[in-house]
Amino acid sequence: MGWLWAIIVGFVLGLLAKLIIPGKQHSPLWLTTIFGILGAIVGNALARAFGIDETSGIDWGRHALQLAAAVVIVFLGDMAYMAVRGDKEQRRERA
Repeated sequence: MGWLWAIIVGFVLGLLAKLIIPGKQHSPLWLTTIFGILGAIVGNALARAFGIDETSGIDWGRHALQLAAAVVIVFLGDMAYMAVRGDKEQRRERA
């Protein structure tokens, strides 16, 4: 059940990050979900480092860190995706 929640949270975080980032992102949905999962992992690590990983009630600080990490990862991941994808398209055009 843990993996299912990781995928669901990653999906939601990835989509929220895409909504926050201005402009169009070109990475496919499956890659955005992976970026969101990575954002959740990084956000949890940051929350643990700041000592806010376990609080009473809703962990708003942890969720904010997860979203912030997802925004950064989706942004950088999309840039890397476009760099690789654009490079492949240019090679096809030359052939």
